[in-house]
Amino acid sequence: MCITLIKVVRRVVKHTNKQAMAKRQSSDFAKFKESLKTAKEIVILSGAGISAESGIPTFRGAGGYWRKYQASSLATPEAFRSSPSLVWEFYHYRREVAKQAQPNAGHIAIANFEKKYGEEKRVTVITQNVDGLHARAGTKNLIELHGNLFKTRCTKCKEILVNTDSPICAALANRGAPDANVVGSDIPVKSLPHCRKTNCNGLLRPHIIWFGESLEPAVLELAGKYIFISF
Repeated sequence: MCITLIKVVRRVVKHTNKQAMAKRQSSDFAKFKESLKTAKEIVILSGAGISAESGIPTFRGAGGYWRKYQASSLATPEAFRSSPSLVWEFYHYRREVAKQAQPNAGHIAIANFEKKYGEEKRVTVITQNVDGLHARAGTKNLIELHGNLFKTRCTKCKEILVNTDSPICAALANRGAPDANVVGSDIPVKSLPHCRKTNCNGLLRPHIIWFGESLEPAVLELAGKYIFISF
């Protein structure tokens, strides 16, 4: 009798808590919709989660490995200085994955929202992602905090250019597969992507903000400006 009564009470409490949570969530969502309707400045922040549905690896947690390397260990200036060919193989793989991926419903919904309300509201998307899917979905007012896989930066003259070549250079064709049995990279540095400017020929690197590097001041200032305005 007592045990049965306790079970019944627990079920009632659990059901009541669920109802209260559902009611609170419904109320919160209603408030959110009203705020969204009246707001003139809207900032949307996105991270790796929105692109995971498109098949873009997040390289987080226990599964954050490419070959035998933890992905974060290759996303550093030190790794590039030590083995630019290995880092370029990793980023060639990421470029090819991103190139084949398609914007998902989340990317499209954000782009459609900007398109629909762009004349009456200022909608800004600030993303940590480097895959370019927001832009491909149609988002116009976009700030990419960490750079873009399809941009390069010259290590010598510092020029930044869009580059969607596949492969980005002949030596990287059919390279970069995440095969755990492959160790290192034997591509000569001279065969890696280089600046095409006359009298430069500097080694190119992915235009990505790596661990240990600061965000570009202009990009950070712009993002801060929109976030401040939205409040």
